[in-house]
Amino acid sequence: MCSCIGKGSKNVRRTPGGLLFRQTWNNLQFVTTASFLLTVYSDNLTSARKAVTCPQGNAAPSELLVFAKSQVDYILGNNPRGTSYMVGYGNNYPKRIHHRGSSIVSIKVDPTFVSCRGGYDTWFSSKGQDPNLLVGAVVGGPGPYDDFADVRNNYEQTEPATYNNAPMLGVLARLSGGYGNLNQLLPGALPSPPPPKTALARRQAPSPLLISQTETHSWLLKQKTYFRYTVTVTNQSPKTVKNLKLSITNLYGPVWGLSKSGEFYMFPTWVTSLGPQGRLEFVYIHAAPLATITISRYDLV
Repeated sequence: MCSCIGKGSKNVRRTPGGLLFRQTWNNLQFVTTASFLLTVYSDNLTSARKAVTCPQGNAAPSELLVFAKSQVDYILGNNPRGTSYMVGYGNNYPKRIHHRGSSIVSIKVDPTFVSCRGGYDTWFSSKGQDPNLLVGAVVGGPGPYDDFADVRNNYEQTEPATYNNAPMLGVLARLSGGYGNLNQLLPGALPSPPPPKTALARRQAPSPLLISQTETHSWLLKQKTYFRYTVTVTNQSPKTVKNLKLSITNLYGPVWGLSKSGEFYMFPTWVTSLGPQGRLEFVYIHAAPLATITISRYDLV
């Protein structure tokens, strides 16, 4: 990672236009893969609230993401030639790629049979533009001095490959999900939750009601960890509970499954009582430990 962003002891070579350069033949396979790894590692570092320690100084997670974006920008046309190396993107892109299907006319245009040899002699050797546009394909890309020849038999630079596109798709998906303000984690991208934690609140003797809370999910959003707790109120008496009122303190988020009146929480509108051994469940979410839930009032009938 350090060598890619220019902070290593032996850095990866770059073209004058700033593109990472490994070799002449299909260099973009290395660029898109490195950009994808930089993007993933950037998010992992942010989750851990760490930076990269490099021989030439530390690098924040955002620096990795910014550099990955610069490589994608280059591929899509922000380079000295003003050439997009993704076919069909922009106004100036390769039009004579090293691809048999793209270099042969579509059967919908000309249904004449094309033999294997004929496809090579008649179509592949043509100096004309591709009759079949392979939209979205990323070709091999420029040479060490940002040079590029849009010639079909220049396979080192004009041949597309799935392993060029695959990692770039991941980078584009990440950037579309929050590059603008460098949100390192996408909303809704949930890490694996820790094992559930169950806590029992104090029972107010001689209350027949038992309250239990369980952490059922957690996720990281904008460098803050949120928790979802499920609360169960169980009626352990042989009688029916009515007019239940709960007091909830140390709560910093919304509650689902209860009605609120003033400072108390009560049965939701669709529940009027809790029969013997009956259970009432509700949920709350906040970025804090368990809230404090106590029973303020109830009637047994």
